[in-house]
Amino acid sequence: QVQLVESGGGLVQAGGSLRLSCAASGRIVSINAMGWYRQVPGKQRELVATVNSDGTTNYADSVKGRFTVSRDNAKNTVTLQMNSLKPEDTQVYYCNARITTRPILRDVTRDYWGQGTQVTVSS
Repeated sequence: QVQLVESGGGLVQAGGSLRLSCAASGRIVSINAMGWYRQVPGKQRELVATVNSDGTTNYADSVKGRFTVSRDNAKNTVTLQMNSLKPEDTQVYYCNARITTRPILRDVTRDYWGQGTQVTVSS
């Protein structure tokens, strides 16, 4: 069984910073992309930032220059440093990882999600 456990989030004033962390655990063979998505009620979940196992990154245009995603392959963790936060960044943030396991005799690769953490930015 694989789990993604998130930490961080909370309430901050506009212009402030927050740091989100996510740790993957379980019988993991390998992890491809890791990253963060966010969602407001009634809207589709959207990509924030991802980082591949080779360190290449991808960001939503709305967060470029303000957010930085990084990972520690040895610890199976991904971190999102969020600076210059805006009220429109107020959403629930979800950790995501594409993980390969070997439950029986063959590899299985699929996406896993964290439980979500609330980020609230006050104006």
